Amino acid sequence: MPKKKNAGLPDWTDPDDAPELTAEMLDKAEVFQGDTFVPRGRGRPKSDARKKQVSVRLDPDVVAKLRAAGPGWQSRINALLRQALELEDTRERAA
Repeated sequence: MPKKKNAGLPDWTDPDDAPELTAEMLDKAEVFQGDTFVPRGRGRPKSDARKKQVSVRLDPDVVAKLRAAGPGWQSRINALLRQALELEDTRERAA
């Protein structure tokens, strides 16, 4: 009977042949403290000036016009309100 070939990569035995770790590899790596897995958490880090969630009733045509401009329509509402109330934009812009 013929010998069956390995389906995967050959076993790696020499630690000197280890691939160089890249930042991308480290970003995807699982983090452990001892035997305990440390979850990374969801989403981006919390801001110092977190926004408040509120419920507001708007006319359907207003909502349709804002949504028609595409993603980010809720942020545009915030920008329009800041402009109408003459408030300074406190967000840090990415360069």
